[in-house]
Amino acid sequence: MSFLISVVAFILAIGILVAIHEFGHYWVARKAGVKVLRFSIGFGKPLWTRVSGKDQTEYTLSAIPLGGYVKMLDEREGEVADDELHRAFNRQPVWKRIAIVVAGPLFNFLLAIVLYTIVFLIGIQAYTPFVGNIIKDSPAEAAGMVAGGQINRINDVAVRSWNEARMTFLTAYLENNKRVDIGVLDDDNTNKTYSLDLSATPLLKDSEDFIEQAGIDSWRPKLTVSVAEVLPDSSAKSGGLQKNDVLLRVDGKPITDTRQFIDYIRSHGLQKIELLVERDGSEVLLPITLAEKEKDGKTYGSLGAALSAKVAADLPPKDKEKLKSYSFLYQSNPIDSFVSGIEKTWQMSVVTLKVMGRLVIGEASLKNISGPVTIAEFAGKTALMGLAAYLSFLAIISVSLGVLNLLPIPMLDGGHLLYYIIELFTGKPVSEQVEAIGFRIGIALVGSMMILALYNDITRHIT
Repeated sequence: MSFLISVVAFILAIGILVAIHEFGHYWVARKAGVKVLRFSIGFGKPLWTRVSGKDQTEYTLSAIPLGGYVKMLDEREGEVADDELHRAFNRQPVWKRIAIVVAGPLFNFLLAIVLYTIVFLIGIQAYTPFVGNIIKDSPAEAAGMVAGGQINRINDVAVRSWNEARMTFLTAYLENNKRVDIGVLDDDNTNKTYSLDLSATPLLKDSEDFIEQAGIDSWRPKLTVSVAEVLPDSSAKSGGLQKNDVLLRVDGKPITDTRQFIDYIRSHGLQKIELLVERDGSEVLLPITLAEKEKDGKTYGSLGAALSAKVAADLPPKDKEKLKSYSFLYQSNPIDSFVSGIEKTWQMSVVTLKVMGRLVIGEASLKNISGPVTIAEFAGKTALMGLAAYLSFLAIISVSLGVLNLLPIPMLDGGHLLYYIIELFTGKPVSEQVEAIGFRIGIALVGSMMILALYNDITRHIT
């Protein structure tokens, strides 16, 4: 069922984003007096076609929903009647051609603003940025940070939720990868600022969480962790672990958090552990020899069990107080929502562009590039989480699509824009030969990126 939801959510997302992008080209072309011959969502075999309007424009839905295009009257693609030459795309002034090309990505950014505005209006579930464990030998530990307290500012930018804290931290790091200041309201209600030296910690060099690499673990209440599923042919199965077992201790250490337990398992590959569980009201001690798996060139311990968790009943009073304000609805009035929508779209655009820049110069791992499989997976997950989460997902992908299409790569909108800017300075169009060479280069670059993204997707799911 979840697979079906992922497929439907993915197709719906791509359909909306492509339709908005291509509508931008279509609408501005029509306003500029250019004749539009075809407006297509998808590629390949047409599933539905309609011809309408005084120009008899063909509107098409095609079988492969991974893109779309707007075909305009153009002398380079066929003969044009003398009485329609003034409506051919190639005959338009360069500023009109620039406007038509830019309109697609621009509409993606406008869509993101609208989506984020709706998200802030209806509200989205958020979590207070309480500081959990400080990881040993990390920049956060070196700066003197301690567990407890609430992050409220990063480089003098106020933050209310973990999502805001993460994005603001990443933005600050991309602006200056040497130092980031974190403001924390400690448990004794005093504000303190910790300056993290990140000059020796390239946070984007691999696919690990950048906040954790800085040394900060988010606070989570004590949990009761149990087994949701035991995988066949796994260490858990051979060691006697059963579904619904409650995990109490591993090698004598209490299990109070799923992530803490998973980290322990990952660091003990091919080793024997002793797992104390509660089963049917009795405690059972299970000696289990862990398996080992490889991911991103590293080896990790593997148990082979899916876990579930719920908040423990015996929380200490201090944690009970934190839990009351841990989860909240992040919501704003219409004006603030619109302003926040603009700010969020700008922030995501800048972050996306800067991360791409780090990828080019080798300061970010290529494993961070995701393809259609990962996008489909997140489409399904956010759809199950609710409307606000799904709209946020759409906004992120829309921003990414807008930024990607503005890159100066031939065959993308940004490549055409580059040609037209050159024409502005030289006074004449780029030659067809140069365009042909650029198209081949663009195909190679985009094709390579798609193959890499798909490889990353497959590797993630295998490992």
